Amino acid sequence: MSSFLLATVLIFVAELGDKSQLVALWFATRYRWWVVLAGVTAATLLTHLASVGIGLAVEQVVPGDVLMVIVGLSFFVFAWWSLRGDTLDEGDLDWRVPFFGTFGVVFVAFFISELGDKTQLATVSLAGREPSALGVWLGSTLGMVLADALAIFVGLKMGERLPQRRIGQGAAILFVVFGAITIGSVFV
Repeated sequence: MSSFLLATVLIFVAELGDKSQLVALWFATRYRWWVVLAGVTAATLLTHLASVGIGLAVEQVVPGDVLMVIVGLSFFVFAWWSLRGDTLDEGDLDWRVPFFGTFGVVFVAFFISELGDKTQLATVSLAGREPSALGVWLGSTLGMVLADALAIFVGLKMGERLPQRRIGQGAAILFVVFGAITIGSVFV
């Protein structure tokens, strides 16, 4: 139980103000909150399971610098997407969203935004030293989902008051900043 509680608190705090929290907030201004939360939860379960189970092995296979460049470039794609906007509805499935509609978009975006993230690395570290890998996995997932649920709530409130175009522009700027910082960290 202590592994679970430690992971929950540590990951909740690490996620506050993180780039993946921005992803959750942005999606909450565009899609139904429960679909965003479901996508975030599913992606977090998978990424944190990978972190606990094979995180150290992945680090040996894919150089950290390469992973960080891929993550940084993905944020430039998110910035473009924020400016472009889209008209995806709950049930839409087309070539742009190859699986599970809006849920799939949120899942894939959140999964990508978590790759190489500090919360993923913190989960790898905790799993290596805590006695319960299951406790670390479930606790880190809960901490992440709680922090991102907070972002989703903020996104819902912002979406009621701010024009969609302004939200997209603000998100695009932040995505570009995060992308540049992520890629820049490889060369510093």
